[in-house]
Amino acid sequence: MEKRELGQFLRSRREVLTCADVGLPVTGRRRTPGLRREELAMLAGISTTWLTYLEQGRDVRASDQVLASLTRALRLSPAERAHVYALAGFPGPAAPAEPLAPHVGDVAGALGLHPAYVTAADYTLLTYNAAAEELFTGLPRIGNLARWLFTDPAARDLLPDWTEIAQDVLARLRAAQGRHPGEERFTRLVADLHEASPEVRDWWPRQDVRATRSGTKRVRHPRRGVLTLSYVSFQVADHPDQTLVVYLDPGAEQDESARSASGRSLDGLS
Repeated sequence: MEKRELGQFLRSRREVLTCADVGLPVTGRRRTPGLRREELAMLAGISTTWLTYLEQGRDVRASDQVLASLTRALRLSPAERAHVYALAGFPGPAAPAEPLAPHVGDVAGALGLHPAYVTAADYTLLTYNAAAEELFTGLPRIGNLARWLFTDPAARDLLPDWTEIAQDVLARLRAAQGRHPGEERFTRLVADLHEASPEVRDWWPRQDVRATRSGTKRVRHPRRGVLTLSYVSFQVADHPDQTLVVYLDPGAEQDESARSASGRSLDGLS
């Protein structure tokens, strides 16, 4: 029963994904909704035959690595991923080590037009404001900054200096893992990143460790083009493994005023 349910669930998630969602070109006439099995198998790095067996509910057992690849390729939410692991007989991904510290989410929300988010030590996204949701396309859906950087094509499009930023995040992830030896959430994350990204496989053996807390980043804003934004990171005093990251956008208020003025002009014509 569980294998049939797992197969049905995997197929349903495949059928709601489009080529645009995963950065694939649309080729030929498509007679079925969503991705083809061949396309999902390619994204997950598994054989089409193996994926077919899983979707048909056959008596096969998927490994933890196969499930990690599939759930990542399907862009599943944390709840959906946990469901897949449960149906497959695995305990599933570990939950964040601690809940969001009280009132920290209110601070992120109060920053208004300046993008802000809070992450746990393993880069799990704990909360974010509307400006961050608009700017960091795909990050809230994936729910982990490191996974988003290395698995979502949108991250490379958003960040003109992707290589430098990704190397920095990977080095800080190694430092965080060193502060939490043996914790499954780090072990699983690092293993998944190795499987998903050739860059991680190349860079991780370098043993780079960093603790960058501020600087500037170039980002490609969905409406305003490439911007250079200053950013600052703050550790939460009572929960030092939680980090509030704020991007200072001096042009946000001017942009919002222009949009509001445009809206008023259009209203006046109606």
